[in-house]
Amino acid sequence: MTDIRRRDFLLAAAAASFTTAFPKLPAASRARIQVGVTDWDLRLTARVEAVAMARRIGFDGVEVSLGSRPKDGRLPQDDPEIIQRYRAAAAEHQLTLASTCLDALHNFHLKSDPLAPKLLADAIRITAALGARVILLPSFGKAAPAEPAEQERVASLLKEHVGAAASAGITLCLENDLSAEINARILELCPSPALKVYYDTGNSFNRGYDILKEIRFLGRERIGQVHFKDGKSYLGEGKIDFNAVAQALNDIGYQGFIVLETPSPSRDIEADMRRNMAFVRRLFQTAA
Repeated sequence: MTDIRRRDFLLAAAAASFTTAFPKLPAASRARIQVGVTDWDLRLTARVEAVAMARRIGFDGVEVSLGSRPKDGRLPQDDPEIIQRYRAAAAEHQLTLASTCLDALHNFHLKSDPLAPKLLADAIRITAALGARVILLPSFGKAAPAEPAEQERVASLLKEHVGAAASAGITLCLENDLSAEINARILELCPSPALKVYYDTGNSFNRGYDILKEIRFLGRERIGQVHFKDGKSYLGEGKIDFNAVAQALNDIGYQGFIVLETPSPSRDIEADMRRNMAFVRRLFQTAA
């Protein structure tokens, strides 16, 4: 058996045995909204130590980077031993691996790079083995499918992978700074409950979109997960009215993770993340 086939076999076995080797963790919070954090904003990009730190701060989940620099076409997290370490850490700390981020798409664009389809297929397999349920697919700047022909190419590629994602219980989520209408068009070109939008408040606000209207336009059926951020400010102290955002999400019946992608103004990561996390928890107690 070649090394590649052996790796794929071990990862497939890990995914298949996940529920027996590591029974489903009890939800850290029974609330309708759970609060997570990106590993890169913990300054622990693609490092398993992010799990323990996120739990120590008090988060319900963590978003795991799959690594931005593939080597020989292979994602850094594409390793059974690394997968096992994440699973063990999640079980030990009773923390959900809320999602993964295929950040390699920043360099290998979904709309054009020939390596992108392989990276997406591998991300689905790795995410299934981790036991996560959402994959963030970023497309910014030159990577963004801004033109109709590019949107059609992206939708065509996604059609080849949404079946595998659905079978694994995974939702692929588009994140970019394009309008809600453009994202909805891509979803219409590739209709599947396994394809949604990863709505980011900061990305959309910075581009001048009316985020309250966009949230209501996309609705619960088209929003798979949500990032909260507001420039370099603490949440609630910047330009975005998060009380109104929480009400909009409450109005559409959003249920899932609010994942913080927030900076640390004081440079004390744990203190700043704890402050923003507490703000979000209070926010949804008020909005509910």
